Amino acid sequence: MGAKGQRYFKASQKTGKKRGAQGGGDAAGKRARLDAMTVGYYRRICDRLKEGFTEDEERDLFVENVLAEVKGKANLVAMDMTGSLALEKLLSLATVVQVGEVLAEMGGDTGSEFRRVACHPCGGHVMESALRQTHRWTEENGSAEEKSDVAQTEEEDCGMLEVQVQRLCGVVRENITEFIKDPHGSHVLRTLIHVLAGCLTSEPSDAQHVKKDRKSTSEMRDFEIPASFWWELKYLSDSLMENLNVCATNPSASATLQTLLTVCHRKRPILCKKLNKSIMGYLTSLSSAPGVSPLLVFLKDPSCSHLIQTVFKFSQKALLRDVYKNHLKEQLMSLALHRIANFTIQTLIAVSSGLKLFLKIFDELMEGFEAVLAAGHMGVVIQLAESCVQWEERQDTLMQRLLQAFHCSDPASRHTSCLPLFLSLLAYEVHYQTETAGDATVTQHPLTICYHGSRLVQALAKFKDRSILMNSLHALSSADLRILGTDSAGSHALQALVTSASDKGRGKFLRKLEELYVQLACSRCGSRLLEAVWNSATVSQRQSIAEKLVPSENQLRSDQFARHVWAKFGLTHFLKRRSAWLEVQTGESKKLKMFRDILE
Repeated sequence: MGAKGQRYFKASQKTGKKRGAQGGGDAAGKRARLDAMTVGYYRRICDRLKEGFTEDEERDLFVENVLAEVKGKANLVAMDMTGSLALEKLLSLATVVQVGEVLAEMGGDTGSEFRRVACHPCGGHVMESALRQTHRWTEENGSAEEKSDVAQTEEEDCGMLEVQVQRLCGVVRENITEFIKDPHGSHVLRTLIHVLAGCLTSEPSDAQHVKKDRKSTSEMRDFEIPASFWWELKYLSDSLMENLNVCATNPSASATLQTLLTVCHRKRPILCKKLNKSIMGYLTSLSSAPGVSPLLVFLKDPSCSHLIQTVFKFSQKALLRDVYKNHLKEQLMSLALHRIANFTIQTLIAVSSGLKLFLKIFDELMEGFEAVLAAGHMGVVIQLAESCVQWEERQDTLMQRLLQAFHCSDPASRHTSCLPLFLSLLAYEVHYQTETAGDATVTQHPLTICYHGSRLVQALAKFKDRSILMNSLHALSSADLRILGTDSAGSHALQALVTSASDKGRGKFLRKLEELYVQLACSRCGSRLLEAVWNSATVSQRQSIAEKLVPSENQLRSDQFARHVWAKFGLTHFLKRRSAWLEVQTGESKKLKMFRDILE
């Protein structure tokens, strides 16, 4: 097996000679590069790695032989576009010892070469890949502990990688400004921070996975680290605090400091609290115009506003209360109207939702509520609505302000039109094309739904008093309900309204929705809505839904979406063994009710 694969593992002597000749060119002033034959060799390595291995022995032999070829020119390979891709994948398959050896070569005798490689567009990715392998030393060490004769050797091997990480930390601290400013070096530093804290984000396996889950948040996994890493993290955080002037204004540096706050909040909350206090102390201590807090300037800066958002997210209530009292009081409206600062205000509203501070923030923003709507900063409005879920005494105030803002507050007969207005974010006169203050209308727009309108309705559906929204929902025509139920954003709003209603209110609405069951089941979004309604329905309501669906059996079973509805609802059993179906549905309904009671 090994002999068969040697042609893939070893580069030819001819390739080695050309690489040596290229080194002579570098002495003449040109940057050393891999020659064409060597690049082709690493391209074949990439292709072989994509094929995978059937046996661990074959894989280990492959990695060992290729890394033997890399030895002596690791930096050249790491800074080559093709070579770096191969080396990245190899490091994820290599042992801890092999990773440590590659890092040792990339750093050179003194470790000074780390800076050049880390700040390179290709080399930085290789450095990140090497650092990310540190989580595996606990796995390998754990398996070695089962064998007492090799336990000591494994500890020494892990110690080698630990030393290389410490060398890199020393180089970073000596060149901290260059690292945090460099787009590639800052990413290496961020990965290093994760490693020192003992937590890493999971990496997607390929580009297609990245595209598919680009909106999903990365999950972190924790792993054990040596005690020395805790000290290295503290020293590194001290270096960053000494360069707060750079971190506050430089985008790459700001992102690095945000990463430090995120991992410290997870792993070292005391250090995170200290960092938050230091950052806010620095930002509020700088000179500004008389009577104007310097924090207001930073809130409007593209880079620093993100940093302040992160500080707010992980701050204790004492710090939030102090920042509001001394810097943000009576300034929230101007910030909420600013194109950049309004995002930080959204974060402030979210983190204060469980504190009495929210009441002060809410009352201040209500003074210019319509101006925020007119500016199109719906994130502020939606966050206010979501936070009001915890404050019942402010829910009616917000609902009345919304009715006034969309011009459907007076006369009371206009209340039934509020849902289409909220969903479309259009005022009454625009939606119904009327210029008078009366109820006479010229014509009505077809129901339109926007993303932020749906988010607003979903938040309002969690309020204690939903009578205005539910009355408006019942006033919608069948055509509007079909549009709402089959729309990607509208279906979520309708789901929130229906599932949050009482059993009696849900039953009343489902009777109106009966004629649309088949159309909803044959829609991508509507089928998901119908399943959510089914899960929240009583047994009698499920039986009513099933009775309306089974006459269209052929259409449902042949549709790409409806066939899943047919299977999940057990409609075949409903047709042939109704008593058994009812027994199953009764059991499921009791289980769902029990789980809901536990969660509540």
